[in-house]
Amino acid sequence: MKRGWTVVAVFLLLAPLGLSAEPPKKLKVFISADMEGIGGIVTWDVQARSSGREYEKFRKLMTMEVNAAIQGALEAGATEIVVADSHADGQNLDVELLHPRAHLIRSWPRPLLMMQGVDANADAAVFIGYHASEGAENGVLSHTMSSSRIYEVKLNGVAVPEAGFNAAVAGHFGVPVVFLAGDQTILEEARKLLGPIEGVEVKHALGRYSAEALHPTIVQERIREGVRAALLRLGDFKPYRLTPPIKLQIAFKSPINAEILSMLPGMERADAHTIVFTARDMVEASKFLLVVMDYGSYQ
Repeated sequence: MKRGWTVVAVFLLLAPLGLSAEPPKKLKVFISADMEGIGGIVTWDVQARSSGREYEKFRKLMTMEVNAAIQGALEAGATEIVVADSHADGQNLDVELLHPRAHLIRSWPRPLLMMQGVDANADAAVFIGYHASEGAENGVLSHTMSSSRIYEVKLNGVAVPEAGFNAAVAGHFGVPVVFLAGDQTILEEARKLLGPIEGVEVKHALGRYSAEALHPTIVQERIREGVRAALLRLGDFKPYRLTPPIKLQIAFKSPINAEILSMLPGMERADAHTIVFTARDMVEASKFLLVVMDYGSYQ
C-alpha cells in the first residue's frame, strides 16, 4: 500500500473513535516553586525551615500544590513540564510524591537561580508558593531574594519582588508568566507589574507572621483549575521584557555589603546601602545576583 493511502487508512480507523492521527502540539510549561507562599505557612521556624516541627508536613503540601499545577497543565495539553525547587537549599519537594510527568531541578548554585530550566522552548511560566517583597505591608514572610541580607532589588529603576525579577528572566526568553499562587499581597504586586495574570490566593495575610488559610484540598483544586484556565488562554499573556542593558540595583540591609562590592571594577555605589551593576541582559543579571548571594557558601 502506498504511503498516502496508509495515512488515509489510519485516519479512517481513528476518526470513529474520536482520535486524531496528528501528533500533539508542543506545550512546555516551566514551574518555579517557593515555599513561603504555600497555603498554611506562616513562620519560617515552624514550617519553612528543615529544622521546623511542621516542615515535613508542609514539604508534602508544597509538593501537592506543585502537583496540582502540573495536573492543570496536563489537562490544558502540556507536553513537557519542568519544575525548579527554589526554596532555601532547593531540596524541598518530595521526589517520590512529585508527579511523574515532571522533570525536577534541585539544589544550587545554578545560573538562573529560581528560574533554572526556563528557556526559549518554554511556552509559559507558573509560580507556586510565592511571597511578597521585603517591606510589603501584610505579606506573609515577605522578603526579596535574601531575608537576611537584601532589602530591595530594582531592575531599570523599578523595584521588583522575586516574582518580578523571575518574570524578567522568563521574559528574556520570550516566556510569559501566566499564573501565580501565594497570598493576596504578592498577587497584587505581581499583577501591578505583569498585568492580569491568573492567580490563586492560598491564604489571606493578616501580617508578616499570620494569615487566614484555606484548606489544602481547596487550595490544590483552585491551583489546578487556575493553571488549566491560564494555559487555555495562553495568547492573552505577554512576556515581561526589559530593554537591555539591565540596570540592577541591590540595596542591602547592612552597608558593609555595599561597601565591599563597590570595590569591584565597574561597580557603582548609589548610596551607603546600594550598589548598581549594569548587565548585558537578564541572564547576566541573574548570574551576578547568584554570586552576590552565594559566594563563599560552598566548599
